[in-house]
Formats: sequence, C-alpha cells, structure tokens
Amino acid sequence: MDIKKVSENIKKFRELKGITRDDIAGELEMSVSGFSKIERGEIDLTLSKLDKIANIIGVSVSQILNFDATNIFNVSNNKTVNSIGTDNNITNQNEGNYTEKYIQKLEEEIELLKKRN
Repeated sequence: MDIKKVSENIKKFRELKGITRDDIAGELEMSVSGFSKIERGEIDLTLSKLDKIANIIGVSVSQILNFDATNIFNVSNNKTVNSIGTDNNITNQNEGNYTEKYIQKLEEEIELLKKRN
C-alpha cells in the first residue's frame, strides 16, 4: 500500500467530516505539524496509529486503505455526461434518473460522514 495514498485518504475523510488537524493532533497527543506530516505522507504510519486516526475520524481502517474518490466522482464513463454538446445528444430518461439518484445518495453519504464526527 502506498503511504501517500493512505495519507491522502486520511486527509479526504478528515475534511469530509469537518474535523480539523488540531482536533486529531490533540487526540493523538502530538503536534499539529507532526500530524500534518502524516497527511503529507512524510511519516510512516504504524497500524496502531492508523487505527487511532480511523477511530477519531469515525471510519474503519479498511475504508482509509481502500478509499478511491475516482470511483465515486468519476463521470468519464457516463454516457449522459459524455453526450452533452455532441450531435447525438439523445438522453435516455432512465440514465438521467439514475444519475440524479446516484448524486443524491452521494450527498446523503457525505452528510452522514459529517454528522459522525
């Protein structure tokens, strides 16, 4: 597992939940600058430290290790989005409804993540 990716995921979850670096650094009994180094991938994490961070953020270690924002926000394969501005701008109503529902579910998930802090 790439430490940079894990560090980026920690930062993404922390920001999604509205938790400050100060909050996490305090819980970990370390300086804000030390925690910032973790988020930048400049410090190797122990499994126990990663577990503590996950608990503070309110997610599982597995979620931190496996989070990939491109799977959530990637629209490159979305036929509706890709057809905008082309001559073949025929949109299937079901695709449009699916996209709206998917966006709504993502927004609900973000709200849930924010409330867990």
